[in-house]
Amino acid sequence: MILFAINIFLSAFLLFQIQPLIGKFILPWFGGTPAVWSTAMLFFQALLTGGYAYSYWLVKQTKQRWIHSALLILTLALLTTLGLVWRSPITPSPELRPAYVEFPVFNIFFILLASVGLPYFVLASNSPLMQAWFSRLQPTSSYARLYALSNVGSLLGLLAYPVLVEPNLSLQTQGWSWSIGFVLFALVSLFIVYQLGDKKIEVAQVQKTERASVSLKLLWLILGGVASLFLLSITNQITQEVTVIPFLWVLPLALYLLSFILAFSDSRWYNRQLYAVLFSLASLATLWALTQGQTLPIVIQVSIYCLLLFFACMICHGELYQLRPAADQLTTFYLMSSLGGAFGGVFVNFVAPALFNGYWEFYLGWLMTMLILVVRLFPKWVGEYQKQTRAIALSFVVAILLIWAGLNQSGEQLMAGRNFYGVIRVKELDANTLGMIHGVTIHGIQYKDNPAKPTTYFSQDSGVGLLLSNYPSDNQPAKVAILGLGIGTLAAYGEAGDDYRLYEINQIAIDLAEGEGGYFSFLEDSQANIEVIPGDARISLENEYNANGSHDFDVIVLDTFSSDSVPVHLVTKQAFDLYLANLKPDGVIAANISNQHIDLQPVFYQIAQEFGLTIIRIDNIPDEPKEYLSIWMLMSKNPESLNIPEIQARVITYESYSTDVALFTDDYSNLFQILR
Repeated sequence: MILFAINIFLSAFLLFQIQPLIGKFILPWFGGTPAVWSTAMLFFQALLTGGYAYSYWLVKQTKQRWIHSALLILTLALLTTLGLVWRSPITPSPELRPAYVEFPVFNIFFILLASVGLPYFVLASNSPLMQAWFSRLQPTSSYARLYALSNVGSLLGLLAYPVLVEPNLSLQTQGWSWSIGFVLFALVSLFIVYQLGDKKIEVAQVQKTERASVSLKLLWLILGGVASLFLLSITNQITQEVTVIPFLWVLPLALYLLSFILAFSDSRWYNRQLYAVLFSLASLATLWALTQGQTLPIVIQVSIYCLLLFFACMICHGELYQLRPAADQLTTFYLMSSLGGAFGGVFVNFVAPALFNGYWEFYLGWLMTMLILVVRLFPKWVGEYQKQTRAIALSFVVAILLIWAGLNQSGEQLMAGRNFYGVIRVKELDANTLGMIHGVTIHGIQYKDNPAKPTTYFSQDSGVGLLLSNYPSDNQPAKVAILGLGIGTLAAYGEAGDDYRLYEINQIAIDLAEGEGGYFSFLEDSQANIEVIPGDARISLENEYNANGSHDFDVIVLDTFSSDSVPVHLVTKQAFDLYLANLKPDGVIAANISNQHIDLQPVFYQIAQEFGLTIIRIDNIPDEPKEYLSIWMLMSKNPESLNIPEIQARVITYESYSTDVALFTDDYSNLFQILR
C-alpha cells in the first residue's frame, strides 16, 4: 500500500507541476496571451485522456508489466537525450519557436508534444493504472482513497509552483529539478512492477459486475465536460482582465482539484441540497460583480469567480462520485470522465471561438451547471439516467443555438470579432465618438468631427504626447517604433518624413486600424510613413535585427497592454537588450504603465538600473472626458534627451526610489509580487 501511495502521490505532484512550468516557458513565444494557457490545458486534458485510455487497454493485456516497463525506460532515454541538447530535458530549444501565425493552437500542441508529451503521458496513465493493480491485489480495499491521494498530490504540486518554485528557481533549474523528480518516480514505478512479478497480476481474477449503461457512461462524460468547460472559461475570464501569471492559472485549477479531493474522499463532503444553495448564492454574487465592472477590487472579483467555480465543480464531481462504478469498471469510469474534460477543452478552444464573438461559453457552463442541479435534484420529474442524459444534452444544444442566434449578435456594437488573442468590439460611445474595446478595456477612441486629435492615454499632455511632439528637438525626421497598435492613435503625431513602425499581434486590431469598416483613420490620416508589422513585437524586432542590423529608432514606445494583461516577455532584461540595440545612443524608450492591477514601476526601475538609464515619470490627469489618466515612464542613456522644457515641467524623478523586486529576465519573473 505504501509503495502505491508514494508512487501515485509523486506522479500527481509532477503531473501538475509541469503545467504552469511549461506554460510559462512558452508564453512569450505566442505574445503572452491568456489563450496560451487554455490551449495548453486542452493539450494536457487530451493527453490525460490518452493516458487513461492506455491504462484501460493495458490492464487487459497479458504482458502489461513488460509493456509499461518498456514505456518507462523509453521515456527516461528520451529525457536523457533532450537534456544533452536543450537547456533542460523539458524546456524546448528556441529553434522550435514559430514565426507569426494567426491561430497558433497547433504550433503550441507540437511544441508541448515534443518537449513534455511522452513523460506527461506516462504520468497521466499512472494513477488509474496503479489503482487498478491495487484493486486486483486487494479487492476488498477501496480505491477511492488512492484517487483522493492522487488529487492531493496534484493540488500540492500546483500550489507549490507559485509559492515556492517560481519565486526561487530559474526556468532552467525548474526544468532540471522536475526531470530529476521524474527519474525518481520512474524508479519507484519499476520497483513496483518488479515486486508484482510473483503476484501474477496479469492473470488475477476480478469479480465481474453489471456493466454501466451507455446513458450512464454519457452522464459521466457530461459531468466531466461541464466541469472542464467551466474551469477554462472562468480562467479565461480572470486572466483576460488581470494578467497571465501562473498564480491566476493555478488558483482555478487548484479549486477544481480540491473539489475532486473532497468529492472522492468521502460522500459526506457533498450534499446536493447544500451545494444547490451555495451555488445559487455564488451566482447572485457573480451577477452583482458583473454589474460593477472594473470598479471592484481585483481580489473581490477573483474571489467571487473562484467561489462560483468551486461550487460548480463540487456539484459536477459530487454527482460523479455518486454515480461511481464498481472496481472492475474503474478504468472505464476514468476514461469517460476524462474524455468529457477533453471535450470541454475542445469546445472552449475550437468550437466557442468559431460560434461566438464573445466569451459566452462562461455563461453556457453556468447554465449547464444549473441544469445538472435541477436534473439531479428532481429525478422523478426527469426520469432515470437515459432521460437525464437526453435532457442535459438537448438543453446544451438549445442553449448554444440561443446564444448564437440572440446574445451573440452585435446589438449596440458596430462590430465584434474574436480570435486567439481575445475579443475586440467597436462601439459608438456617443454621437461623436467611436471606440475600440478589447475585453472590457477601451484601447482607442476617435472623434468623428476631429479625427486627428489624440485621445485616451495618448493625449498631447500625456508623457508620450509631450515626447513625440518635442523629440527629436532638431526638427529632423523621426524614426519611431510602437509596440502595440490599438487603433493607431500615436500615428497622429507623425509628421511628413517621419517613419512610424507599428508592431501588433492581433490581426483584428490591424484590420480595424488600417480602415476596415471605416471606423478609424489615424493610420490613413497620418503624415508619416506608416508600416504595420504583424506578429509578436519582440520576435519581429529580433528577426529584423538579425537580418538587417539596428533600426536606429529615435523613440521606442511600449504600449503592449491587452485588457490590462501584461506580456511580461516585453519587460525583461533580454527584451531591453534588443530595444537598446535598435535605439540610437541618445534615443528614448517610453512605456505606458497605466494599469489597474499591476504596478510596473519596480520592474522598469530595475531595468533602468541594470542598463544605466535615466528614468523619469510623467503623470497626466486630463480635463477632457475622452482623455484618460495616464502614467508614462521615459528612459534614455543620454539624460539630455529628456531635458525638454515641456517634459521637465511635469517630471517625477526616481532619485529616492527603491524596491525589493528582482530584475526580470527571460529565466525569472514574478508578477504576483507586483499585483496591486
